[in-house]
Amino acid sequence: MAQVGGGGKKILYTLNTARRIGLINSARALKSHNACKACGLGMGGQRGGMTNELDEFPSVCNKSVQAQSTDIQQPIPGEVFAHTLTEFRELSAHQLEHLGRLGQPLYKAAGEDRYREVDWDWALARAADAFRKTRPDRSFFYSSGRSSNEAGFVLQLLARLYGTNNISNCSYYCHQATGEALASTIGTGTATVELADLKGCDLFFLIGANPASNHPRLLHKLIELRRRGGQVVVINPLREAGLVRFAAPKMPSSLLKGGDEIASFYLQPRIGTDIALFTALAKTVVERGGTAMSFIERYCSDYPAFERYLQSVDKSTLLETCGIASEDLDAVAEAYLQSENCIFAWGMGMTHHRHGVENIEWISNLALLRGMVGKPHAGLLPLRGHSNVQGIGTIGVKPVLAEEVFQRIQDTFGVSLPRSPGMHTLASLEAAHRGEIDAALLLGGNLYEATPDSAWAQQALDNIGFKLFLTTTLNRGHVTGVDAGEVIILPVCARDEEPEPTTQESMFNYVRLSDGGITRIASVRSEISILADLATRVLAGSPVDFQQFKLHGKVRQAIARVVPGMEELASIDVARQEFHIRGRIKHSPEFNTSDGRARFRTPPGPASDPANLRDFTLMTLRSEGQFNSIIYEQADSYRGTSHRWIVFISQQDALEIGVGEGETVDLSSDWGEMLAVQVKLAELPAGSVAAYYPEANILTSRLCDPRSHTPQFKSVPVSLRRHGSAAT
Repeated sequence: MAQVGGGGKKILYTLNTARRIGLINSARALKSHNACKACGLGMGGQRGGMTNELDEFPSVCNKSVQAQSTDIQQPIPGEVFAHTLTEFRELSAHQLEHLGRLGQPLYKAAGEDRYREVDWDWALARAADAFRKTRPDRSFFYSSGRSSNEAGFVLQLLARLYGTNNISNCSYYCHQATGEALASTIGTGTATVELADLKGCDLFFLIGANPASNHPRLLHKLIELRRRGGQVVVINPLREAGLVRFAAPKMPSSLLKGGDEIASFYLQPRIGTDIALFTALAKTVVERGGTAMSFIERYCSDYPAFERYLQSVDKSTLLETCGIASEDLDAVAEAYLQSENCIFAWGMGMTHHRHGVENIEWISNLALLRGMVGKPHAGLLPLRGHSNVQGIGTIGVKPVLAEEVFQRIQDTFGVSLPRSPGMHTLASLEAAHRGEIDAALLLGGNLYEATPDSAWAQQALDNIGFKLFLTTTLNRGHVTGVDAGEVIILPVCARDEEPEPTTQESMFNYVRLSDGGITRIASVRSEISILADLATRVLAGSPVDFQQFKLHGKVRQAIARVVPGMEELASIDVARQEFHIRGRIKHSPEFNTSDGRARFRTPPGPASDPANLRDFTLMTLRSEGQFNSIIYEQADSYRGTSHRWIVFISQQDALEIGVGEGETVDLSSDWGEMLAVQVKLAELPAGSVAAYYPEANILTSRLCDPRSHTPQFKSVPVSLRRHGSAAT
């Protein structure tokens, strides 16, 4: 029987997880007026737990429950920290996450091999002393996307007043390519659609993403689309069960009939050849007279050069490059030509390449070609990961601020900010690897396992003299790359435990208000409070009174004054009125470019990647049992695996290598190797293989897209051989 995504097993999983953490605790967390802690699709907030901005209930999925499961844990007993770092490193990422919550500050002196619990005042004083002794240009500040807008704003303000623009976030490892590309084409770096637009589209392109695992509630919308006669085009090298057929747990009719079809068309290009596919599709649309010329002439620039480029390329060569049959491309082109309202959505399968920005520019080209941006029910939708990664960027956790925001901060607070260039995420670690970073503050996340070239990342982090982590639980980044330097770990409130409300931004540019207010562990503190106390200690004599920011409303008032489009944030805790950020949703063809026109992006020449001197191209991927680098479960129910030391290869490649399913192979790249990896047969193009992130990061390189500085996690040249056989 064919594998189906979703279904009864997801209901049972959710129920069993809720039982494990306590039905009362889980119900309290899920029903509270707090934004979901998982993906950027968003739910919760003032409309009520398990409710989205369309008032649809229940809007909940197993990812929400997984995220709650590790927050609703007892504190780790202090005796556990008598064990050495070496012993902690023997634990898997899953085991570390499930040791429990952190309840007390932890300290490890330089060169010591274990943590010990310390009190809050001592920890804050020690951290402040370390930053006071550090030259600002030899520091960096980093945030994950799970923190609040308020914490992110205080973090970036602290860093800039401290004297550095070395401020970055996890988007440089995920959707920075999206931001760069959309800024160059339509003038804004986020989604042009809102959730309600999905109810009116008739065609949905799902490119380089697996929402069946990572954004499950999106599948409900795709089922609704198919049921009203619409179509879904999936473009993904790996054939994913949940994108073929999905049984939506919230839809009884879907469960009863064993699931609904998701993909109307499923194209599987070779890894890294998406531009060839997009070019062939655009060329076909133009050849068949599908160009929206009235829209283009009135609202777009640079189309003639784009059309000349399409005329210059050979479609058969493009199709040979990507491995797509002509009849399959023609069928998708015809569906696009017949569409009235089309939405293009994509994930990190598009951004994790050395040409990630170009990938997204080509998606934008395709949308503009038929006038699918600037009207209701059509547009561009980057599928964001962490629940507030977009908000963290909006409020300024990035090396370069928009000039208007920069000036508004200076005017609002009466300060002078540094103008020196700041370093993005990977550049900060490269500086650390060179021995040029003495102190770093990491607000959430797992920078070690999020970084490519794992051995290099470990050394880079270990070279930092002092690291300050703010987190709820332990991960491998707290026990790897920490041997040489001094480390403090401060335990923080989860979102629904914050003493005052906080805000988050969804992938649809929708700002939610989370009430907080749940008390689970009395000894943990708010991220905002910790940052305010640290700033007060580090920035003696600062004209900014950081203590006022312990009142979260004061932070929101400051954000409203300095960030255009966020003015409604000032009174959100009074009005309880959540909102879409002004100027981003494009229901009319008004673009945020210098001339108000969207732009076609034409490459200077035929798209080509550097020659792959190895036999295979690897992409890394997430499992059903994880979220970003957090491993909730070792098994992957959709792909039929029980552990994570797996490589997915095609039947054809397995035969040529001479291995069968369950046997082991060795993978190697120019940056590392994975030994005795178990083979799992999968529907992939010949020459394309896949392995789990972050385990396969040992194979990935620090080669980046030159415009977004995002590493190529999804197109890594590798070699495979039977385990133990000699390399050729």
